[in-house]
Amino acid sequence: MASGLDPNKAKTARRVIEVLEFFSEDNRKATVMDIVRRYKRPQSSTSELLASLVEMGLLYKDPASKFYTLTPRAAILGSLSQPSIVRDGRLLGLADQLQARTGLGVALMGMVGLNAQIFLWKPGAKPDAKGALAHIAGGMQERLCDSAAGLLLLSTLPQQRCDGVLRRLNAEAPAESKFAHAEMLERVQACTRDGAAEGAAGFGTSAQMSAVLLRSEPNDRPMAVAFIHETAQQSAELTAILREAVQDCVGQASSAAPAQVSNAA
Repeated sequence: MASGLDPNKAKTARRVIEVLEFFSEDNRKATVMDIVRRYKRPQSSTSELLASLVEMGLLYKDPASKFYTLTPRAAILGSLSQPSIVRDGRLLGLADQLQARTGLGVALMGMVGLNAQIFLWKPGAKPDAKGALAHIAGGMQERLCDSAAGLLLLSTLPQQRCDGVLRRLNAEAPAESKFAHAEMLERVQACTRDGAAEGAAGFGTSAQMSAVLLRSEPNDRPMAVAFIHETAQQSAELTAILREAVQDCVGQASSAAPAQVSNAA
């Protein structure tokens, strides 16, 4: 019997993640039709999926308003195995701080296979004059070689592995997306020296990106925190802001001190 991923199970898994990603600071509650319209899914199967997530304790459903909201279990699930910077909320606090300080969009990104993925996207408070960032969302993926943050993440790989990843990306790319291998490798090496990257934001935009590595604990999988903005003229200043904020964030101890348990009878 041939092995392989069951397409129906893969489809269900994708739709569960879509539901969880729908909720944010701006979308704290949702109806069935909110999910249907956002992801263009059938209403009947979406209703069944949401009912299953309620049964599993990942969603609450208000019987009067019919609104769904996330439960604490949805937030806690998986977080206990994450680095302290994720568990204690510093990572989200970093994104909030950077957005509040500059008014720009902030992305937290990681490496998933041969792609850079947006783990978290906080849209900027400033108007996006060109509308270039309207479609950006958490969960989006793009080739590592197509964004400044992707090159920065590539720079964390051992040289031989990085070289192999670039060759594979080039080999699998359509003709119009191929790149000069030596030039791309040189750009990655510059990221290794600087621990930061400036350049194209990618993800289907004409915007620019300033990104800095974020590695909070030894052996953590590296992440990058980035501003996505409209002009390259801002890049050096924004990179300096990122370096300072990341250094402060990584250096912070958890705000909650361990509780002391008395042994007294």
